[in-house]
Amino acid sequence: MYKLPADYHMHSNHSGDSDTPMKDMIESAIKRGLSEICFTEHMDLDFPVTKEVPEGLFTLDIPSYKRDLFSYKEEYKDKITIKYGIELGLQMQITGVNSDLIRENDFDFVIGSIHLLDKKDPFYPEAWEGRDEKEVIKRYFESTLENIQVFNDFDCLGHLDYIVRYAPSGAPYYSYNMYKEIIDEILVTLVKNGKGLDLNTKALFRGSKEPNPPADVLKRFYELGGRIITFGADAHTPEGIAGSFDKACEIAMNCGFTEYYTFDKRVPSAIRL
Repeated sequence: MYKLPADYHMHSNHSGDSDTPMKDMIESAIKRGLSEICFTEHMDLDFPVTKEVPEGLFTLDIPSYKRDLFSYKEEYKDKITIKYGIELGLQMQITGVNSDLIRENDFDFVIGSIHLLDKKDPFYPEAWEGRDEKEVIKRYFESTLENIQVFNDFDCLGHLDYIVRYAPSGAPYYSYNMYKEIIDEILVTLVKNGKGLDLNTKALFRGSKEPNPPADVLKRFYELGGRIITFGADAHTPEGIAGSFDKACEIAMNCGFTEYYTFDKRVPSAIRL
């Protein structure tokens, strides 16, 4: 059994959608045998306020987060390497604010993610009501491309096909070939700018046959010259850490990848799979 890769997408109670103490996440990672993890707490500015989502839920308290992380980084330095990351929600109207935030902080790693489509959260049915699912998914990819064309101060694109997790009808309306043209534009843009993909195993861990993005997208990324991938379980609770990483490693290698990446002060380092 090969050593599991570092988990570079995880959350604690510093993210608005997790109640898990950071210490519990770290202890679980150590038990899983990981040698390195990176916390990527949510920062989704200008997130729509609803009954379910109070104002500021996804606004990260960076000083508090940094204080906790660096305290545990020192406490566990002989057991595990802990990196300081962030998952930044991308929207066109906050590009400038996001740029300032990244420039003013010393993160090791930045995930750029699209969690909203036209200021609506696809997690909730209201975002889909009265709309054609295929058109919504296409619009999501178009929005992703628009965002990464104007903002590229991130290291990896998070869960490229995130929206598909919440599509009311699921798989019938999604495959790489159905959206090949626009997905290829996204991948070409990432490769051109030296960005990577978050090989996100959350769906895989929950029983799906594919991670986000699926194998055919990962393979196409490699064909286009993409080499930077990070493994992320997108865990919000201890049991999800490094979830299905063994399967994800096999998928990555079958797509042509021989290495995955970790980051230090935004500088990538390749590690053999």
